[in-house]
Amino acid sequence: MINDYFTIAGRNLKVRKTRSLLTVLGIFLGIVTIFVLMSLSLGLREYVNEEFEKLGGDKFFVQPKGQAGPPGASGSAVELTIRDVEVVEKIRGVEEVAHFTVGNTKIEYKDQERYYLTLGVPTDSKKKFDLVFETFGLGADDGRMLKKSDKRKAMVGYNYRHRNLFNKPVNAGNKIELNDIEFEVVGVLESVGNPADDQQIYVSIDDFKELFDSGDRVDFIMAQVKGGEDINKVAEDAERKLRKHRDVDEKTQDFNISTPEELLATFSVVLNGITGFLLIVALISAVVGGIGIANTMYTSVWERKKEIGTMKAIGARNKDILGIFVVEAGILGLVGGLIGVGIGILIAKGIEYVITVYVGANLLRASMNIWLIVGSLAFGFIVGLISGFLPSWQASKLKPVDALRYE
Repeated sequence: MINDYFTIAGRNLKVRKTRSLLTVLGIFLGIVTIFVLMSLSLGLREYVNEEFEKLGGDKFFVQPKGQAGPPGASGSAVELTIRDVEVVEKIRGVEEVAHFTVGNTKIEYKDQERYYLTLGVPTDSKKKFDLVFETFGLGADDGRMLKKSDKRKAMVGYNYRHRNLFNKPVNAGNKIELNDIEFEVVGVLESVGNPADDQQIYVSIDDFKELFDSGDRVDFIMAQVKGGEDINKVAEDAERKLRKHRDVDEKTQDFNISTPEELLATFSVVLNGITGFLLIVALISAVVGGIGIANTMYTSVWERKKEIGTMKAIGARNKDILGIFVVEAGILGLVGGLIGVGIGILIAKGIEYVITVYVGANLLRASMNIWLIVGSLAFGFIVGLISGFLPSWQASKLKPVDALRYE
Protein backbone atom coordinates (compact mmCIF):
# COMPACT_ATOMS: atom_id res chain seq x y z
CA MET A 1 0.00 0.00 0.00
CA ILE A 2 2.80 2.41 0.84
CA ASN A 3 4.36 1.70 -2.55
CA ASP A 4 1.06 2.67 -4.18
CA TYR A 5 1.06 5.97 -2.28
CA PHE A 6 4.51 6.81 -3.65
CA THR A 7 3.56 5.73 -7.18
CA ILE A 8 0.39 7.83 -7.29
CA ALA A 9 2.09 10.80 -5.59
CA GLY A 10 4.98 10.67 -8.04
CA ARG A 11 2.61 10.57 -11.02
CA ASN A 12 0.66 13.54 -9.71
CA LEU A 13 3.86 15.58 -9.25
CA LYS A 14 4.98 14.80 -12.82
CA VAL A 15 1.65 16.06 -14.16
CA ARG A 16 2.16 19.37 -12.33
CA LYS A 17 5.86 19.81 -13.17
CA THR A 18 6.05 23.60 -13.11
CA ARG A 19 4.28 24.00 -9.79
CA SER A 20 6.25 21.13 -8.28
CA LEU A 21 9.51 22.71 -9.44
CA LEU A 22 8.63 26.10 -7.92
CA THR A 23 7.67 24.43 -4.66
CA VAL A 24 10.90 22.43 -4.60
CA LEU A 25 12.84 25.67 -5.12
CA GLY A 26 11.22 27.09 -1.99
CA ILE A 27 12.35 24.24 0.26
CA PHE A 28 15.65 23.95 -1.61
CA LEU A 29 16.65 27.48 -0.59
CA GLY A 30 15.97 26.67 3.03
CA ILE A 31 17.99 23.43 2.94
CA VAL A 32 20.89 25.17 1.14
CA THR A 33 20.96 27.82 3.86
CA ILE A 34 20.86 25.22 6.62
CA PHE A 35 23.54 23.05 5.02
CA VAL A 36 26.01 25.82 4.18
CA LEU A 37 25.75 27.58 7.55
CA MET A 38 25.92 24.38 9.57
CA SER A 39 28.70 22.93 7.41
CA LEU A 40 30.90 26.00 7.95
CA SER A 41 30.02 26.14 11.65
CA LEU A 42 30.94 22.46 12.15
CA GLY A 43 34.11 23.00 10.10
CA LEU A 44 35.13 25.85 12.39
CA ARG A 45 34.49 23.63 15.42
CA GLU A 46 36.63 20.86 13.89
CA TYR A 47 39.44 23.35 13.25
CA VAL A 48 39.36 24.61 16.85
CA ASN A 49 39.38 21.04 18.21
CA GLU A 50 42.35 20.14 16.00
CA GLU A 51 44.30 23.18 17.16
CA PHE A 52 43.72 22.32 20.81
CA GLU A 53 44.77 18.73 20.18
CA LYS A 54 48.08 20.11 18.91
CA LEU A 55 48.59 21.89 22.23
CA GLY A 56 48.45 18.59 24.05
CA GLY A 57 47.09 18.07 27.53
CA ASP A 58 50.36 18.70 29.38
CA LYS A 59 50.68 22.49 29.18
CA PHE A 60 49.20 25.50 30.94
CA PHE A 61 49.54 29.16 30.02
CA VAL A 62 49.98 32.43 31.89
CA GLN A 63 49.22 35.88 30.50
CA PRO A 64 48.29 39.35 31.81
CA LYS A 65 44.67 39.74 32.84
CA GLY A 66 42.47 41.71 30.50
CA GLN A 67 44.60 40.96 27.49
CA ALA A 68 42.54 40.60 24.31
CA GLY A 69 43.66 39.43 20.91
CA PRO A 70 47.21 38.28 20.23
CA PRO A 71 49.43 38.13 23.34
CA GLY A 72 51.12 41.45 23.96
CA ALA A 73 49.12 43.27 21.27
CA SER A 74 46.43 44.76 23.45
CA GLY A 75 48.46 47.41 25.21
CA SER A 76 47.40 46.10 28.62
CA ALA A 77 48.78 48.09 31.56
CA VAL A 78 49.50 44.82 33.38
CA GLU A 79 52.86 43.22 32.62
CA LEU A 80 54.47 39.91 33.42
CA THR A 81 58.24 39.81 33.84
CA ILE A 82 61.07 37.32 33.69
CA ARG A 83 60.76 36.96 37.48
CA ASP A 84 57.25 35.53 36.99
CA VAL A 85 58.80 32.98 34.64
CA GLU A 86 61.30 32.04 37.35
CA VAL A 87 58.47 31.53 39.85
CA VAL A 88 56.68 29.13 37.49
CA GLU A 89 59.94 27.25 36.83
CA LYS A 90 60.20 26.42 40.53
CA ILE A 91 56.70 24.93 40.78
CA ARG A 92 56.74 21.24 41.66
CA GLY A 93 55.61 19.15 38.71
CA VAL A 94 56.72 21.62 36.03
CA GLU A 95 59.04 20.08 33.44
CA GLU A 96 59.90 23.09 31.29
CA VAL A 97 58.90 26.76 31.00
CA ALA A 98 59.21 29.05 27.99
CA HIS A 99 57.99 32.55 27.24
CA PHE A 100 57.79 35.09 24.47
CA THR A 101 57.24 38.81 24.04
CA VAL A 102 55.30 40.55 21.27
CA GLY A 103 55.62 43.94 19.59
CA ASN A 104 54.11 45.68 16.57
CA THR A 105 56.94 46.19 14.10
CA LYS A 106 57.70 48.31 11.05
CA ILE A 107 58.87 45.85 8.40
CA GLU A 108 60.68 47.04 5.27
CA TYR A 109 61.49 44.90 2.24
CA LYS A 110 62.35 45.97 -1.32
CA ASP A 111 61.36 49.61 -0.59
CA GLN A 112 57.96 48.58 0.77
CA GLU A 113 56.78 49.07 4.34
CA ARG A 114 54.32 47.03 6.38
CA TYR A 115 53.39 46.75 10.06
CA TYR A 116 52.98 43.29 11.59
CA LEU A 117 53.72 41.54 14.91
CA THR A 118 57.17 40.32 15.88
CA LEU A 119 57.68 37.70 18.61
CA GLY A 120 60.82 37.44 20.72
CA VAL A 121 61.37 33.76 21.49
CA PRO A 122 64.00 32.00 23.64
CA THR A 123 67.00 30.71 21.70
CA ASP A 124 69.39 30.22 24.63
CA SER A 125 67.82 26.84 25.41
CA LYS A 126 66.78 24.31 22.77
CA LYS A 127 64.18 22.82 25.14
CA LYS A 128 62.52 26.20 25.66
CA PHE A 129 62.67 26.99 21.94
CA ASP A 130 61.20 23.60 21.05
CA LEU A 131 58.42 24.05 23.62
CA VAL A 132 57.34 27.32 22.00
CA PHE A 133 57.24 25.91 18.48
CA GLU A 134 55.75 22.60 19.58
CA THR A 135 52.90 24.62 21.09
CA PHE A 136 52.57 26.64 17.88
CA GLY A 137 52.77 23.42 15.84
CA LEU A 138 55.31 25.04 13.50
CA GLY A 139 58.36 23.91 11.57
CA ALA A 140 60.39 25.36 8.71
CA ASP A 141 58.83 25.50 5.23
CA ASP A 142 62.04 26.98 3.79
CA GLY A 143 65.47 27.44 5.36
CA ARG A 144 65.97 26.63 9.05
CA MET A 145 64.84 27.50 12.55
CA LEU A 146 66.65 30.00 14.80
CA LYS A 147 69.58 28.77 16.87
CA LYS A 148 71.48 29.99 19.93
CA SER A 149 74.31 31.73 18.08
CA ASP A 150 72.00 33.76 15.80
CA LYS A 151 72.32 37.53 15.97
CA ARG A 152 69.97 39.75 13.95
CA LYS A 153 68.45 36.70 12.30
CA ALA A 154 64.71 36.21 11.81
CA MET A 155 62.14 33.63 10.81
CA VAL A 156 59.09 34.87 8.94
CA GLY A 157 55.57 33.48 8.68
CA TYR A 158 54.27 31.47 5.75
CA ASN A 159 52.49 34.39 4.11
CA TYR A 160 55.71 36.33 3.49
CA ARG A 161 56.71 33.73 0.93
CA HIS A 162 53.34 32.53 -0.35
CA ARG A 163 50.73 35.30 0.07
CA ASN A 164 52.37 38.37 -1.46
CA LEU A 165 52.55 40.52 1.66
CA PHE A 166 55.14 42.41 -0.38
CA ASN A 167 55.46 42.71 -4.16
CA LYS A 168 58.16 40.05 -4.08
CA PRO A 169 58.17 36.91 -1.89
CA VAL A 170 60.46 36.79 1.12
CA ASN A 171 62.71 33.70 1.11
CA ALA A 172 65.42 32.32 3.35
CA GLY A 173 68.59 34.37 2.74
CA ASN A 174 66.77 37.64 2.03
CA LYS A 175 67.35 40.77 4.12
CA ILE A 176 64.54 42.72 5.78
CA GLU A 177 64.52 45.71 8.12
CA LEU A 178 62.69 45.58 11.46
CA ASN A 179 62.28 49.00 13.07
CA ASP A 180 65.13 50.24 10.79
CA ILE A 181 67.52 47.44 11.86
CA GLU A 182 68.59 44.94 9.18
CA PHE A 183 67.89 41.24 9.78
CA GLU A 184 68.67 38.21 7.67
CA VAL A 185 65.79 35.79 7.11
CA VAL A 186 67.04 32.30 7.97
CA GLY A 187 63.73 30.49 7.64
CA VAL A 188 60.13 30.69 6.44
CA LEU A 189 57.68 28.86 8.70
CA GLU A 190 54.91 26.45 7.79
CA SER A 191 51.35 27.69 7.63
CA VAL A 192 49.40 28.00 10.87
CA GLY A 193 46.17 28.46 8.96
CA ASN A 194 45.11 32.03 9.71
CA PRO A 195 46.55 35.30 8.37
CA ALA A 196 47.36 36.87 11.76
CA ASP A 197 49.72 34.04 12.72
CA ASP A 198 51.09 33.46 9.22
CA GLN A 199 52.33 37.05 8.93
CA GLN A 200 54.25 37.12 12.23
CA ILE A 201 58.03 37.40 12.49
CA TYR A 202 60.18 35.57 15.05
CA VAL A 203 63.51 36.77 16.47
CA SER A 204 65.56 35.90 19.53
CA ILE A 205 64.58 37.54 22.83
CA ASP A 206 67.89 39.43 22.89
CA ASP A 207 67.23 40.89 19.44
CA PHE A 208 63.66 41.70 20.50
CA LYS A 209 64.96 43.72 23.47
CA GLU A 210 67.17 45.68 21.08
CA LEU A 211 64.22 46.37 18.77
CA PHE A 212 61.75 47.42 21.47
CA ASP A 213 63.79 48.19 24.59
CA SER A 214 61.36 45.81 26.34
CA GLY A 215 63.62 45.02 29.31
CA ASP A 216 62.28 42.10 31.37
CA ARG A 217 58.73 42.30 30.01
CA VAL A 218 57.05 38.98 29.19
CA ASP A 219 53.73 38.70 27.34
CA PHE A 220 53.04 34.98 27.46
CA ILE A 221 54.33 32.07 29.57
CA MET A 222 53.83 28.42 28.65
CA ALA A 223 54.64 25.63 31.08
CA GLN A 224 54.92 21.94 30.33
CA VAL A 225 53.97 19.57 33.14
CA LYS A 226 55.92 16.40 33.94
CA GLY A 227 54.44 13.09 32.88
CA GLY A 228 52.03 11.62 35.43
CA GLU A 229 51.37 14.96 37.13
CA ASP A 230 47.85 16.40 37.47
CA ILE A 231 47.94 19.48 35.23
CA ASN A 232 45.07 21.16 37.09
CA LYS A 233 46.80 20.76 40.45
CA VAL A 234 50.12 22.05 39.09
CA ALA A 235 48.34 25.03 37.47
CA GLU A 236 46.60 25.80 40.80
CA ASP A 237 49.96 25.70 42.61
CA ALA A 238 51.42 28.06 40.01
CA GLU A 239 48.48 30.43 40.41
CA ARG A 240 48.87 30.46 44.19
CA LYS A 241 52.65 31.07 44.02
CA LEU A 242 52.26 33.83 41.42
CA ARG A 243 49.67 35.59 43.58
CA LYS A 244 52.09 35.60 46.46
CA HIS A 245 54.95 36.78 44.27
CA ARG A 246 52.87 39.57 42.70
CA ASP A 247 51.26 40.51 46.05
CA VAL A 248 47.67 40.06 44.85
CA ASP A 249 44.69 38.01 46.01
CA GLU A 250 41.78 36.37 44.16
CA LYS A 251 39.95 39.69 43.79
CA THR A 252 42.94 41.74 42.65
CA GLN A 253 44.64 39.01 40.61
CA ASP A 254 46.17 40.64 37.51
CA PHE A 255 47.01 37.52 35.48
CA ASN A 256 45.19 34.53 34.03
CA ILE A 257 46.21 30.87 34.07
CA SER A 258 44.49 28.55 31.65
CA THR A 259 44.74 24.92 30.59
CA PRO A 260 43.80 23.54 27.15
CA GLU A 261 40.60 22.10 28.65
CA GLU A 262 39.54 25.51 29.99
CA LEU A 263 40.38 27.25 26.73
CA LEU A 264 38.46 24.66 24.73
CA ALA A 265 35.46 24.97 27.06
CA THR A 266 35.46 28.76 26.54
CA PHE A 267 35.67 28.39 22.78
CA SER A 268 32.92 25.75 22.84
CA VAL A 269 30.53 28.18 24.53
CA VAL A 270 31.23 30.77 21.83
CA LEU A 271 30.91 28.20 19.04
CA ASN A 272 27.63 26.88 20.48
CA GLY A 273 26.27 30.42 20.42
CA ILE A 274 27.36 30.92 16.81
CA THR A 275 25.94 27.55 15.76
CA GLY A 276 22.64 28.26 17.53
CA PHE A 277 22.29 31.65 15.86
CA LEU A 278 23.07 30.22 12.42
CA LEU A 279 20.60 27.40 12.98
CA ILE A 280 17.81 29.86 13.83
CA VAL A 281 18.53 31.83 10.64
CA ALA A 282 18.51 28.62 8.61
CA LEU A 283 15.28 27.39 10.22
CA ILE A 284 13.53 30.62 9.27
CA SER A 285 14.47 29.92 5.66
CA ALA A 286 13.15 26.38 5.98
CA VAL A 287 9.85 27.61 7.42
CA VAL A 288 9.43 29.85 4.37
CA GLY A 289 9.99 26.80 2.17
CA GLY A 290 7.47 24.83 4.22
CA ILE A 291 4.85 27.53 3.71
CA GLY A 292 5.43 27.16 -0.03
CA ILE A 293 4.76 23.42 0.18
CA ALA A 294 1.58 24.00 2.22
CA ASN A 295 0.37 26.53 -0.33
CA THR A 296 1.04 24.12 -3.20
CA MET A 297 -0.78 21.30 -1.42
CA TYR A 298 -3.83 23.48 -0.67
CA THR A 299 -4.00 24.46 -4.34
CA SER A 300 -3.55 20.83 -5.39
CA VAL A 301 -6.40 19.70 -3.13
CA TRP A 302 -8.65 22.46 -4.48
CA GLU A 303 -7.93 21.54 -8.11
CA ARG A 304 -8.28 17.80 -7.56
CA LYS A 305 -11.55 17.66 -5.67
CA LYS A 306 -13.22 15.73 -8.47
CA GLU A 307 -10.31 13.26 -8.57
CA ILE A 308 -10.60 12.81 -4.80
CA GLY A 309 -14.33 12.17 -5.17
CA THR A 310 -13.71 9.56 -7.87
CA MET A 311 -11.14 7.74 -5.73
CA LYS A 312 -13.52 7.70 -2.78
CA ALA A 313 -16.40 6.53 -4.99
CA ILE A 314 -14.39 3.46 -6.08
CA GLY A 315 -13.44 2.55 -2.54
CA ALA A 316 -10.49 4.73 -1.43
CA ARG A 317 -10.56 5.30 2.31
CA ASN A 318 -9.82 8.55 4.13
CA LYS A 319 -6.40 7.23 5.22
CA ASP A 320 -5.57 6.38 1.60
CA ILE A 321 -6.31 9.94 0.45
CA LEU A 322 -4.38 11.30 3.42
CA GLY A 323 -1.44 8.98 2.69
CA ILE A 324 -1.24 9.96 -1.01
CA PHE A 325 -1.22 13.70 -0.32
CA VAL A 326 1.15 13.48 2.67
CA VAL A 327 3.61 11.37 0.66
CA GLU A 328 3.34 13.86 -2.21
CA ALA A 329 4.28 16.68 0.16
CA GLY A 330 7.09 14.59 1.64
CA ILE A 331 8.53 13.88 -1.82
CA LEU A 332 8.55 17.60 -2.56
CA GLY A 333 10.49 18.19 0.64
CA LEU A 334 12.91 15.30 -0.01
CA VAL A 335 13.64 16.40 -3.59
CA GLY A 336 14.20 19.94 -2.31
CA GLY A 337 16.53 18.47 0.31
CA LEU A 338 18.51 16.47 -2.27
CA ILE A 339 19.00 19.49 -4.50
CA GLY A 340 19.71 21.70 -1.49
CA VAL A 341 22.40 19.37 -0.13
CA GLY A 342 24.02 19.04 -3.57
CA ILE A 343 24.11 22.79 -4.17
CA GLY A 344 25.01 23.38 -0.52
CA ILE A 345 28.10 21.17 -0.82
CA LEU A 346 29.25 23.14 -3.88
CA ILE A 347 28.66 26.51 -2.17
CA ALA A 348 30.31 25.47 1.12
CA LYS A 349 33.35 24.04 -0.69
CA GLY A 350 33.48 27.18 -2.86
CA ILE A 351 33.58 29.40 0.24
CA GLU A 352 36.29 27.20 1.76
CA TYR A 353 38.34 27.47 -1.46
CA VAL A 354 38.02 31.26 -1.64
CA ILE A 355 38.98 31.71 2.03
CA THR A 356 41.93 29.32 1.71
CA VAL A 357 43.30 30.64 -1.59
CA TYR A 358 42.55 34.36 -1.46
CA VAL A 359 42.57 35.06 2.30
CA GLY A 360 45.20 32.49 3.24
CA ALA A 361 43.28 30.93 6.11
CA ASN A 362 42.05 27.37 6.63
CA LEU A 363 40.07 27.95 9.80
CA LEU A 364 36.83 28.32 7.78
CA ARG A 365 36.32 24.94 6.20
CA ALA A 366 33.30 23.00 4.99
CA SER A 367 32.46 19.95 7.08
CA MET A 368 30.98 17.04 5.10
CA ASN A 369 29.70 15.33 8.23
CA ILE A 370 27.52 12.38 7.18
CA TRP A 371 24.98 13.23 9.90
CA LEU A 372 24.66 16.76 8.54
CA ILE A 373 23.90 15.37 5.06
CA VAL A 374 21.42 12.76 6.29
CA GLY A 375 19.89 15.24 8.73
CA SER A 376 19.37 17.85 5.99
CA LEU A 377 17.64 15.29 3.75
CA ALA A 378 15.49 14.03 6.62
CA PHE A 379 14.68 17.61 7.60
CA GLY A 380 13.51 18.41 4.07
CA PHE A 381 11.29 15.33 4.02
CA ILE A 382 9.85 16.04 7.46
CA VAL A 383 9.18 19.70 6.61
CA GLY A 384 7.32 18.46 3.54
CA LEU A 385 5.25 16.02 5.59
CA ILE A 386 4.38 18.57 8.25
CA SER A 387 3.60 21.32 5.74
CA GLY A 388 1.39 19.03 3.68
CA PHE A 389 -0.43 17.33 6.54
CA LEU A 390 -3.24 19.84 7.10
CA PRO A 391 -4.18 20.19 3.41
CA SER A 392 -3.93 16.39 3.08
CA TRP A 393 -6.16 15.88 6.11
CA GLN A 394 -8.75 18.27 4.66
CA ALA A 395 -8.61 16.36 1.35
CA SER A 396 -9.29 13.09 3.17
CA LYS A 397 -12.40 14.57 4.85
CA LEU A 398 -14.08 15.61 1.60
CA LYS A 399 -17.41 13.85 1.00
CA PRO A 400 -17.56 11.96 -2.30
CA VAL A 401 -20.79 13.65 -3.42
CA ASP A 402 -19.42 17.16 -2.76
CA ALA A 403 -16.11 16.35 -4.42
CA LEU A 404 -17.73 14.89 -7.56
CA ARG A 405 -20.07 17.89 -7.82
CA TYR A 406 -17.08 20.31 -7.87
CA GLU A 407 -16.26 21.95 -11.21
